[in-house]
Amino acid sequence: MSHDPHLTRLEEQIAHLTRMVEDLSDVVARQEGAITRLQRQAEMLVERELARAEAEGDPADPNQRPPHW
Repeated sequence: MSHDPHLTRLEEQIAHLTRMVEDLSDVVARQEGAITRLQRQAEMLVERELARAEAEGDPADPNQRPPHW
């Protein structure tokens, strides 16, 4: 059975693109995990700062920009 060179090239390109899509999917999945962890850490830091400010009697909201901004 003889293969058409054009068909072989297309099959190679499809295989290459399939691999690239799988690699990119892995990257996106890792980035999603990293973003989720960073969001949780940021939320924890905000909560910690709010608790610290409340414990010290600091009425200022730590999320509020200072007046000089």
